[in-house]
Amino acid sequence: MPRTTTVESPGCPPIRALTFDVLGLVKVIEARGKQGGVPKVVERWGDPDPSRCVLAASINDRKFDPLLAVARRSGLIEVLSPVNGDLRVSITNTSQTDLQPEDDPVVGLHMLRKQRLELSSRSCTLLTCTTKGHASMRSLEVPKSPKDSISSDSPTTWNVCAAGNILCSKVDGNENYALFGGKGVEVNVWDLDTCTKIWNAKSPAKDSLGIFTPTWFTSATFLSNDDHRKIVAGTNSHQVRLYDISAQRRPVISIDFRESAIKAVTEDLDGNTVYIGTGSGDLASFDMRTGKMLGCYLGKCSGSIRSIARHPDLPVLASCGLDCYLRIWDVKSRQLLSAVFLKQHLSNVVFDSNFDDTDVAASAEDLPSNKAQQNVNDTLDKDEEEPLPVKRKKASEEHKSSKKLKSKKKSRNLDEDEEEPLPVKRKKASKEHKSSKKLKSKKKSRTLDGNDVDVS
Repeated sequence: MPRTTTVESPGCPPIRALTFDVLGLVKVIEARGKQGGVPKVVERWGDPDPSRCVLAASINDRKFDPLLAVARRSGLIEVLSPVNGDLRVSITNTSQTDLQPEDDPVVGLHMLRKQRLELSSRSCTLLTCTTKGHASMRSLEVPKSPKDSISSDSPTTWNVCAAGNILCSKVDGNENYALFGGKGVEVNVWDLDTCTKIWNAKSPAKDSLGIFTPTWFTSATFLSNDDHRKIVAGTNSHQVRLYDISAQRRPVISIDFRESAIKAVTEDLDGNTVYIGTGSGDLASFDMRTGKMLGCYLGKCSGSIRSIARHPDLPVLASCGLDCYLRIWDVKSRQLLSAVFLKQHLSNVVFDSNFDDTDVAASAEDLPSNKAQQNVNDTLDKDEEEPLPVKRKKASEEHKSSKKLKSKKKSRNLDEDEEEPLPVKRKKASKEHKSSKKLKSKKKSRTLDGNDVDVS
């Protein structure tokens, strides 16, 4: 049975995340409030269709005209607006010449932040790679409306593998190099300016028992955004390997983690830590300088983890997978901040880092900027809040008075009935009082009678 636990979520800081699932839906999750906001689904883009399953996604979250690129199973590559979900560009993958999209799907997609051609500010450059190793890079200009014509340069295509299947790809922080790896394909690094291979890994040697581990890479990333020489890769044989292309072709460090395949690897901002997600729902962080595990997120996930995203500004980590949950974690304490159930199997998650600068800043302007304004607002709030109960009391008194006016005749009869028992009770009390007086007078009379008898 899947491992599930009930955890009280303290909430997460203001964030905006976009998730992608197997039915082609794009869901926007936002958490508002500076003190423990609860993430909620605020928008959903698209209609459920298995043929439009999102295989890869990449976002360019610049402040002016941000763009979001998604690769679908049908072979389409769509450029959307991450703000409102409007379709800007829809193109087909040009590397698919002889094969059907189902036979050679896109496994790697990256939207370059810097412009490789002198186009307008609405231009973008897309790097794609398919399972058979067909890589393509093209620059195109995003039109103002989908009806306008799309202007693009001739795409640059090359083959990154001769045999095997590509399962993972990644572009470094400076966007000058890209790595590829997969089943039967060793990790290799390419120069994007010249489209030439600069490094290729070598299979590890046999172990002490003479057993050879077959090549099967499931995920990989660059350890640092500023250094493309160090690569961290996860394998299907539950190993985490560190490669240094300036030192040797074989892994420098190899770590065995749990007993299931590594499905997601993401680097941290410090350039030394990586986050690992497995097929059994295990999430952990490793310090690749020593190869030691810093901590493990146990008992929280119940399905295979397919994507991990690190927020570029906040100490927050997001993970999603086949258990249909988007989970937000605290990087420092490794505590689950919140979990959102999204109904479909999730394939990718990305952060919109400019959400804090737009919506939260706008809401912060409405708050008082100094103590004087705060005191004025407090007094105004008190003046506005105090008349409410007074009005409610007056309304209740008017309601009561109206009832009294309507029931005057009945109240008079009731008042007479209520006032009549009072003298009855008083009479009874007076009779009892008189009887007690008579008893006392009798005793006195007896004594007096006795005295009279003696005297006579």
